[in-house]
Amino acid sequence: MWFDESVFYQIYPLGYCGAERENDFGEVRHRLHKIEEQIPHMRELGINAVLFNPLFESERHGYDTVDFFHVDRRLGTNEELKALIEKLHAAGIRVVLDGVFNHVGRKFPPFEAVLREREGTDYHFWFQVDFGGNSRYNDGLSYADWEGHPELVKLRLENCDLQNYLMDAVRFWIREFGIDGLRLDVSYLLPPWFMELLRRTVNAEKGDFFLMGEVIHLQNFGQNLSPARLDSATNYECFRGMTSAFNSRNLFEIEHSLTRLFADLPWALFPHKNLFSFADNHDVERAATAVKEGRNLKNLYTLLFTMPGIPCVYYGSEYGVRGDKSNFDYNLRPCIDDLGHGMDLSLYEHIRKLVKIRKESAALAYGSYRKATLANTDCSFVREREGEKLLVAINIAEEGKTLRIEDGEGVDLLTGEVKPLSALFLPPFSSAVLRKK
Repeated sequence: MWFDESVFYQIYPLGYCGAERENDFGEVRHRLHKIEEQIPHMRELGINAVLFNPLFESERHGYDTVDFFHVDRRLGTNEELKALIEKLHAAGIRVVLDGVFNHVGRKFPPFEAVLREREGTDYHFWFQVDFGGNSRYNDGLSYADWEGHPELVKLRLENCDLQNYLMDAVRFWIREFGIDGLRLDVSYLLPPWFMELLRRTVNAEKGDFFLMGEVIHLQNFGQNLSPARLDSATNYECFRGMTSAFNSRNLFEIEHSLTRLFADLPWALFPHKNLFSFADNHDVERAATAVKEGRNLKNLYTLLFTMPGIPCVYYGSEYGVRGDKSNFDYNLRPCIDDLGHGMDLSLYEHIRKLVKIRKESAALAYGSYRKATLANTDCSFVREREGEKLLVAINIAEEGKTLRIEDGEGVDLLTGEVKPLSALFLPPFSSAVLRKK
C-alpha cells in the first residue's frame, strides 16, 4: 500500500504555527500558510506523506477537543485547511490527521450540557459520570478522565449516539478535506470493536485509507494489526531501543528488538509488517538532545530508514533541532519561525539521501530482516525481497572497524562507491547502505 512505501513528515500544527497556548475562543487567526510555505522544503527532502497532530478546535494543546468539525481558530478556517490539503496533494504528499477519540476537553458542548443539566440531558450517557461524586473542579459530580488528567474527559464509546457523532466527524474529514489516514491517539485504550467500526466507516469512503494506532507497548497489540482494524502502530520499543543502544554503546539492545519484532522466525511478533518508526516526536526529547554523542545522529537516522517500518521525521529534526520536555513540553513543539539557528545542514543532506534510498527500495518497504553481524559498537543486517538485497552496516565506535560479511560486491548508496562486502571497512561513527541485485 502507499503508506508502506512512504516517508512521513510530522508536524504539530499549534506549535509549528506559533499558536497561543490557551484558546480564547475569540477571533480567527490565519496561520496555516506557515505550513503551506514549507511544501517546497518537504518536496526537496523527498517527503510523500505528512502527519498532522490535532488541529481541530481545542482548549489548549489539541488533545482537549471541543469541536470535531472546525479547525482550531488559532490556526485558521476549514476553507484554509481544505486549500492546504489540496496543495499538499498536488505536491504528491498524502495527509494523515490525528484522531482523538478517547477523550475531549471540558468545554466540549455535550459535556458542558452535563455540567449544567446533570441527569436532565441524555448527553450524560456519552461519559462515565457519577452524580454522587465530585471533581477537582468542584462540579458536584465526578467523571472518568484520561490517566488522572481531569481536563481530559473520557468518552463512553459504547454509546450509539456518540459513535454516530464520531463517525460523522470522520466522514466529514474525508469528504470535506480529502484526508488519507488517521493516527489514533492512545489507541491502546480504544476497544477492538471501535477500531473495527472505524475501519468499516473509512473503507466505505476510501479503500486505501491508512489507520495507525499510538501504542506505547507492543506486546499485546499485535492482534489489532489486521485488515479489519489497523494498518500499523507506533514503534516505541525501537525508538527507545535505538537511543538507549547508541548512548550505552550496546547495539545488542536494538538488534534484539529488531529480531524479536521482525525476523522470519516463528516467534517474531510482526514479520513482514511495517510499524510506524521515528527518532523523536511531539511527546519525547528531540533526537539531537537525547543522543549523547552528536556524531551518532547520522547513524541513528540510517538505522531508522533501513530497519523494517514506515519512517517518519519530526519537523526540524532533519536539521538537528534540539528540544527537551521542560516548559510543559512546549520546547518539543517550537514555531517554525524559531528554527533558524544552529541548523545541521550535513544531517539534512544525509537524511535526504536516506529518503531517496527508502523510496526507491522494495526491500526496505516490504523485505525481510536478518541479522548479519553484531558486536557492542558495530552491527550489520540484511533486508531482502524478490532478488533485491540490501546490507546495512553501522559503526558507533571512535575507531574504524572491518566487518567480515559474505557475498561479493555491492553499491554504497550513500557515497556511490563500490565496496567489497566480504571485508567492509567502516570509519568511526559511520554507516553504509549497500545494494546487490
